[in-house]
Amino acid sequence: MSFSSTGRLSELERPAMRTTAGGRGVLEGAFSLLEAVERAGEAGLTRLANDSGLPKATAHRLLSQLVELGAVERVRDRYRMGSRIFRLGRRWQPHPALLGAARAPVRHLADTTGATVGLCVLREGRTMVVAGIGGRADELAPQRPGAMYPWSTAAGKVLVAGTRPGLPPGPLPSSWARTAAAIRDKGIAFDHEEIMPGVFCAAVPLFGADDVVVASVCAVTGSAGQLARLAEPLTQAGQTVSTALRNR
Repeated sequence: MSFSSTGRLSELERPAMRTTAGGRGVLEGAFSLLEAVERAGEAGLTRLANDSGLPKATAHRLLSQLVELGAVERVRDRYRMGSRIFRLGRRWQPHPALLGAARAPVRHLADTTGATVGLCVLREGRTMVVAGIGGRADELAPQRPGAMYPWSTAAGKVLVAGTRPGLPPGPLPSSWARTAAAIRDKGIAFDHEEIMPGVFCAAVPLFGADDVVVASVCAVTGSAGQLARLAEPLTQAGQTVSTALRNR
């Protein structure tokens, strides 16, 4: 590897560092592999190369580098997510104070209602769980960190209703403007088996500084009768978290 007099990579070196086979960026290829590993849980080279869209030789080289970095683990001829990714991922949150502010209110909500509770954000046009506490509906709709659901969950509806136009990507239902206005007016959204049979969900927004919606908290149950009873404790939890976020 050569450097210019300024300490930067020479023009001849830059393309090799920037791209891999087919002109794809090295980082793009590595993250495609990490996503393939995450989806598979554990898989061999051939499947990961196919799932990531990389040539097999390129996938093997990148996987070897990821193994050396601790981002991926190799068990015989199969690969799985490494502990380094786990450690780094646990540090992520959409707002720097969110997890600390939400910990006690969310735990109280789960303990007093028995509902499965999740903290959610919008990512890639879908509802992503940031943190969760298991409850009676955990087997139906687990709220585990990293889990992805359609944006049209109750948690996603709250986020889309409170965010800027254009999210999530793609066309919205023709009735969405009225639905979003109702969610903003009432401060709560519901999901009556719209995503999964037997799953009922309510969600409220969490506000940061300047009343910007930074996340949502949802309560999931398998009982339609319990859904209405969740509204008040869920709203109280959301207000407690939002107050803490506004003051930080």
